[in-house]
Amino acid sequence: MVRSERLISLLQILRRHKRPVSGALVANELGISLRTLYRDISSLQSQGANIEGEPGVGYVLRSGFMLPPMMFSQAELEALLLGFRWVSKLADEPMIKSATDAISKIEAVLPERLKAEFESNSLLVGPRSHVDQEKFDLGIVRQAIRNQQKLHVTYADASGRRSDRTIWPFALGYFPDCRILVGWCELREDYRHFRSDRIVRLSDMAERYTRSRSQMLRHWRNTRASMHR
Repeated sequence: MVRSERLISLLQILRRHKRPVSGALVANELGISLRTLYRDISSLQSQGANIEGEPGVGYVLRSGFMLPPMMFSQAELEALLLGFRWVSKLADEPMIKSATDAISKIEAVLPERLKAEFESNSLLVGPRSHVDQEKFDLGIVRQAIRNQQKLHVTYADASGRRSDRTIWPFALGYFPDCRILVGWCELREDYRHFRSDRIVRLSDMAERYTRSRSQMLRHWRNTRASMHR
């Protein structure tokens, strides 16, 4: 591994760890000596990377140091392209446009060698098993999730029975056959999952809910994990 690639890999390893990671662990993953690792860290620090720590204590990369897109590895580009292709097949139109714009921005700044690999990539996504059936703009849902705002929905269950709900949305799941809105339901006083194709009407209430979106997501995950156990 050439030094430039090694420095990028070093940054990526540090990014994966939110807490200080030992130099020995990092050096082992890179296949280098501790002495070389310390020299590489010093080099990155001189280039502006906010790496904190010292030998025997561990190192952590603080936020604020960004790599340009052309520094992606081939494997990382393949992962990104596969993700973009999945979005283009299974997401709604506004999300597809955003993915297309993002892919164009990355492709525009890639060096010629990587651009050729990017254009001829053969990782494919299978056909979708459904057509869009939402009676509303999913962008409203994503905006409500970002802003932690309540939604009012009229929902029809599998038997067609309708009910009006006020929900606190915090997640939107994309699946091959449907999309699922996850939120706290004021009517049921519990977490509920709503198939987007069964939502008859939806409107943004422009009212923030009182709990943190991240806290609800974490609690919902823990609740589901407990149920499975």
